[in-house]
Amino acid sequence: MNGKLVEGRGVLIEGNFIKALTASADTVADVDVIDCGGRTLMPGMIDAHWHSILAGISQLVAMTADIPYVHLVAAQEAERTVLRGFTTVRDVGGPSFALKRAIDEGRIAGPRIYPSGAMISQTSGHGDFRLRTDLPRTPQSDLSVAEQAGISAIADGEAEVLRRVREQLMLGASQIKIMGSGGVASAYDPIDALQYTEPEMKAAVAAAADWGTYVCIHAYTSAAVRRALASGVKSIEHGQLADDETVKRMAEAGAWWSIQPFLADEDANIYPSPEQRAQQQQIAEGTVRAIELGRKHGVRIALGTDILFNPKGTATQGKQLAKFARWYDNADVLRLLTSGNAELAGLSGPRNPYPAKLGRIEAGAYADILLVDGNPLEDISLIADPDRTMKLIMKDGRIHKNTLSA
Repeated sequence: MNGKLVEGRGVLIEGNFIKALTASADTVADVDVIDCGGRTLMPGMIDAHWHSILAGISQLVAMTADIPYVHLVAAQEAERTVLRGFTTVRDVGGPSFALKRAIDEGRIAGPRIYPSGAMISQTSGHGDFRLRTDLPRTPQSDLSVAEQAGISAIADGEAEVLRRVREQLMLGASQIKIMGSGGVASAYDPIDALQYTEPEMKAAVAAAADWGTYVCIHAYTSAAVRRALASGVKSIEHGQLADDETVKRMAEAGAWWSIQPFLADEDANIYPSPEQRAQQQQIAEGTVRAIELGRKHGVRIALGTDILFNPKGTATQGKQLAKFARWYDNADVLRLLTSGNAELAGLSGPRNPYPAKLGRIEAGAYADILLVDGNPLEDISLIADPDRTMKLIMKDGRIHKNTLSA
């Protein structure tokens, strides 16, 4: 992307693909013509860190409601997601396999989903949602609510990690998500807690590699990121507390850094306890430093939101990602949200459920297209107000919204 609009071109759609770029509609016979009226046409956006099942419900609902209800709410949120202009998401935790299938079969509206399945967590890790009263686990213990729902899978030791990773691959995971440090959303693991030993991480990486795909890891601290890199993990999720030397190692390893606009502002996930809010503020301060370090060392960056257990927050998806214009040119933000994030999604190799070109307007690419009233290269905030600015939304050659006549 050179940061400039290309004018006077047509886009020929055939089925679910872009067939060609044309000089004008007059050069093609027997087609239905949509006059874009001088608006800006761009690829559908990609959220590199999304939770299709968990974004639009509270944590209380996720852990107490009937599982079918949780999935019905997720289906509703999936349609809202595509109507915000996000035609693809990389789902990094949650049982999104059935939702993905229903979307791919055209039964419901929603984005393309790259599913990770259950988040693999050690006991006491960031994916262990049990209460203190649920301990200790014995051979006779039932699976926890989160495990039964497929939200997380608790695995300790190399053998258990191998088993749980292989289960997610059998279910259709395009990549694997493991938990390598503490976090904010869980009650009992402090952010600085190191999770999973190097042999356990390597077991997950080996199981994923045997299927031609990769592991991404929830990790905030330098120690967690370094252990992940030493184990062969290819995508660091978050990493806001990494220091300069660790970021340099990320670049040298060729790893991806999937980062989110965690700024503890009005759009942030809502946490009830003072301890969680204090951790959230610590991460917000690290976000600014992390982005600057990533740019300094030339790390491969992907952008995502990680809106989690926040029904009101899902509507801010585009608004939150537009905040990256604080550090990047508008053109770079749009590139990262389209072809850039598509490159990370394609890291799943033969497990890639959508192997054609994503995030591009060119022949052979999926027909995922947004028509914006205005020029987002000049005003990135246009992606933050899709109800008003996005006049046409097409995903996979199917029009999900068209208000051009209005």
